[in-house]
Amino acid sequence: MIHAENILICIVFPIIISGLFVRGNARRLAFSFVTGMLVCLISAYLSGYVGYLGVTDIEETAIFISPIIEEIIKFIPLIFYILLFEPADDSFYVFATGIGAGFATFENCCYILTKGAESLPFVMVRGMAVGVMHIVSIIALASGLVIIRRFKALSIAGIMGSLSMAVMFHALYNLLVSKAGVSSIVGYAMPIAAATGILVVRKWKADKHYIKIHE
Repeated sequence: MIHAENILICIVFPIIISGLFVRGNARRLAFSFVTGMLVCLISAYLSGYVGYLGVTDIEETAIFISPIIEEIIKFIPLIFYILLFEPADDSFYVFATGIGAGFATFENCCYILTKGAESLPFVMVRGMAVGVMHIVSIIALASGLVIIRRFKALSIAGIMGSLSMAVMFHALYNLLVSKAGVSSIVGYAMPIAAATGILVVRKWKADKHYIKIHE
């Protein structure tokens, strides 16, 4: 049995102190990373409580319940940040990326300490599939919020639509990897493929914007 709170303390304090020595997006990334780890711990508490109630078994909780809980808890600091501070798009993406990376890092640390790190394939899957999945899901959520803000449609319907997109991506991943075979291979490849697609689109948009302002 591991004590997740103790692990959190060991990781959080160096990052907080580091954040005090930097400014701008570097500080924003550091503190959002810490926020992501706190969000991960809270999500684990809530998912564990649902499992304790016996409403669903472990597999059903992972597929149907955990994606909803985790994405909602990740969503809360994101929506507060965009509504209260009205950040620029780039700053908002930095904040969202920090939350996703902090969540994924803390979850991976706890899993590895629980299951062990002797198996390289297990570690690779945790890092390149599960970890990336959390970042992609929150980037997708942040992108949805940015788009609806640009169209001045930051309404309940738009917000819930963005949240639903992130939940569905997360749930689809959990469903695909729940059984060994072709479906799990597709599931493990999905986060990397999605991350690559997002990076390609953002690079294309950046290049297009650069050409436009230099015409």
